[in-house]
This record gives sequence, structure tokens and C-alpha cells, in this order.
Amino acid sequence: MFCLVKGECIGEDRGIDYDKLKTSASYKEYKSETLFLQTVSLDELSENEREAIFINLYNALTIYGLAEQATLPSSVLDIQQFWKTTGYNIGGLVYSLDDIEQGILRGNKSHLASTKPQFSEGDPRLKYAVKKLNPRIHFALVCGAVSCPAINVYTADNLDKALDSATRNFCKQEVSMFTEVDEVWMSKIFLWYRDDFGGNAVDVIEWVMPYLEKDIQDRAVVLLFKIKNVGQVDIKYNEYDWRLNKLGVTPLIL
Repeated sequence: MFCLVKGECIGEDRGIDYDKLKTSASYKEYKSETLFLQTVSLDELSENEREAIFINLYNALTIYGLAEQATLPSSVLDIQQFWKTTGYNIGGLVYSLDDIEQGILRGNKSHLASTKPQFSEGDPRLKYAVKKLNPRIHFALVCGAVSCPAINVYTADNLDKALDSATRNFCKQEVSMFTEVDEVWMSKIFLWYRDDFGGNAVDVIEWVMPYLEKDIQDRAVVLLFKIKNVGQVDIKYNEYDWRLNKLGVTPLIL
């Protein structure tokens, strides 16, 4: 979808012109092409290929699910069970957004609101789950909110570099280190999925450090030292802006 509509309906600010998208020839072409997903054989793909495809499908499915709403919501949260009920038939099996994120890309982890793995034992989709969780996927997946990462196209060949770039870009906007007041500020993604990044505040900061700019890295070193030796550093989280990622919506400055 993104190759078809990125310049046409997706703005520089990550916003999507859903009204224009719904009436575009590119979107109609995309909808027709999604029917062929039923014939795709995931068994013939490498894990890198599957990971890239499922990232792209997650983002495309999110946009598709929103564009198909009779009335465009002000927030994706206004759509009841959006992530559970929005899905594609891929290779003869139905994958919802939750199935793709929790079951495939997170290696069959539990949903944030559950304690059970997304796929139960014996589920035919389970064999396509990634063997090792790559936390960088959190900065590639677009859930339909203003605070979501930017939309990119991923391939098996560019996957590692593209995920690195997506992570750096997201952290540049969402991670701050304030040595003057001993505070760390970051996206709530690092709170919600903290186990994916190691489990505790030290793990998260150490994980994110390679993706920070040099001056922020230097501040992170100071704050990590204080956390480990003094313990007087506040970890705070930016408010997640759940407004719909439509064109013209300005991110909140808090």
C-alpha cells in the first residue's frame, strides 16, 4: 500500500489523508491485491522475509481498517476491539492485528491485557512466530495514533538497517535525559512493553542507549550511574497521544 499511496495520501508529518485515500485509484488497486494474500505460502519465506512482510501487513491493515470505517473516529480507541477484529486472510488463515503483533512479531507473547500467549498450543499460525523477539519492531508498527512511529516499507534486505533507523528516529523524538533534575522521559511503549527491553528501568535505558544521539548518550551514562549507585532518578513517561493519525493533526507538546 505504501508504495502506492505514500506520496499521494501520507504527509511528511506522518498524517494520513483518509478521505483522499478511500477515493483514490491506488487504494482500490490495493484492496483488490489483498485478495491474493489468501494464496501466499509463508512456508516458502525466510524468517527475515516473514518479519518484514508482517510488519508491512500490520501497518497496511491498520490503515485499511481505519479507512473502511463508515465514520472516521477521532481516535482508534473509539473502535471497539479494533485490534482483535481487524484482520487479513493470509495463506488460508486469518490474522488479526493482535495476532500479527503479539503472536507473530513478539514471538507469541501475551497481550498486555492478558497472561496467556496469543496463540495456544496447536494453533497452525504458531509456526510462523519469530523465534527471537526483536524489540525494534515496536518502532515500526503503526497503530493509528499520533504518537505512533512513522510509516516505512520493510524488506528482508533492508530490515536490520530500516529497524535501526526507525528506532533512532523514534528515540530522538521520545527519549530525553535531564541530568539537571535527575529525570528520564520516554515513550509509554517502554513502559507497556518493558519486558521486551529487559524488564526494569536500568535494562530499558541500557537497551536504548545505542540509538540515542551522542549528547543524550552522555547524559544517560550519568543517570545510569546515579540509578545504580544512588537510586535517585525519576523515570517518567510521555503522554501517549491516541488521537487519530490523520493529516493535519499536530502532535501535542507537553
